Amino acid sequence: MNHVYHQRVLGESEFGVTAFVLAGGKSSRMGSDKAFLSFGDETLLLRALKAAGSVTRDVRIVGDAGKFAAFGQTVEDVYRERGPLGGIHAALSSSETELNLMLAVDLPFVESRFLKYLLLRAQESGAWVTVPCTDSGLQPLCAVYRRGFVETAEHSLIEGKNKIDSLFRRVETYVIEADELMRAGFSAEMFRNVNTPEELAVAKSLRLESS
Repeated sequence: MNHVYHQRVLGESEFGVTAFVLAGGKSSRMGSDKAFLSFGDETLLLRALKAAGSVTRDVRIVGDAGKFAAFGQTVEDVYRERGPLGGIHAALSSSETELNLMLAVDLPFVESRFLKYLLLRAQESGAWVTVPCTDSGLQPLCAVYRRGFVETAEHSLIEGKNKIDSLFRRVETYVIEADELMRAGFSAEMFRNVNTPEELAVAKSLRLESS
């Protein structure tokens, strides 16, 4: 793909993508709502919204409207208390576009240029799910889902099963393997998330070292 086409696809609305920031977690290990924790001069929520907004104008927050409506359009879970799969299902249920980017609020190191790369791979592959993989495993909360995946998610939720990774065997899935990420110039450290105060402190120190 040449550079001109790369810029055209990402710069025009017909790219047809909705981005969802998954912010509905309980943050039980953190002790306070992760979305509103500061990271540099902004919150994790605003950082995620900015990253998602770099690839599409249509960015929505999956979470409690009472907490997040002031920051943008919100989508609430249909199946409550079912973890990230419930959030992905709610997002896809509300979407009108074929491609849908999911981005967890607690991934502060995800780069805009990677999200563009991820969407292009999703567009090119035609797979129902395009998901990166590192040595620590699949990264389903920084992935692209086609709208049709909502049926697979719903069937799983109805069955009482909340795991995401196991569903990828049921649909066409393109995995961006660790070696592809490395060749494209991306580090697995990008997927470092923050679930505890200790992890947040480490992430902040890493940010300062790289700035």
